[in-house]
Amino acid sequence: MQQGRVVIVDNSIYVQEAMKNALVSNEGIEVVGTADNGALALDILRNEQVDVIVTDLVLPCLDGLSLIEEISNQVFLNKPKIIVLTALISDALIRRTMSFGVNYYMLKPFEPAVVCQRVVELLHTQNILVPGMEIKNKKHCFDEQLFNILLTIGIPAHIKGYHFLREAIKRVIDNPDLINALTKELYPTVALRFNTSATRVERAIRHAIDVAWNKDQIGNINKLLESDVYVQNRKPTNGELIALIADRFILEKTA
Repeated sequence: MQQGRVVIVDNSIYVQEAMKNALVSNEGIEVVGTADNGALALDILRNEQVDVIVTDLVLPCLDGLSLIEEISNQVFLNKPKIIVLTALISDALIRRTMSFGVNYYMLKPFEPAVVCQRVVELLHTQNILVPGMEIKNKKHCFDEQLFNILLTIGIPAHIKGYHFLREAIKRVIDNPDLINALTKELYPTVALRFNTSATRVERAIRHAIDVAWNKDQIGNINKLLESDVYVQNRKPTNGELIALIADRFILEKTA
């Protein structure tokens, strides 16, 4: 039986042990290494086949962000999926981290079982099935993915447009035809959800896109599109961005 191979990187022995105990309780997961610094973690990755790495960002010798950048730049036979588990949170840091292909950005304090579930989800994407473990709480998984995407393209969570955009994307995923009726149906339904007006929803989403554009996040938006569609003077419209992100999730559901 193929096992999922995991590396845990944290300068706290307590965190290492908590995560290791949670992971090895599943017979389909093997912890092939632990490290308290980024340099040691990189050595493990060079010498072991690793499916998932769980890492903090605050590490000695080589910090977690540099470790993730090295993983992104180096050639591995099977590049590991990455979960960041840290107490650090800022829009800029999360965007920088996610730009290197991180799959989940999770905050401490944490529940080992929840992190373990995210590891299982990533192993499933690599066709490594863990006995006795099912993909649970799909809504929570979806919310994390959408959170990561919006932060990656530079839309901060504290502005109204972020929340309106999230709701609009969710509704288009459930009913794709809404993308062709933005002003008549989509904006009014989002406005009803937040007890505001359709005009304010439209303006707030436009402002959120402007914020991202002013932060020069063109590269990250093009990365989502997997093509160089947008340039400095060509911002996506509200409908284009909503459709782009919604389509990613719709394609994943039908794949």
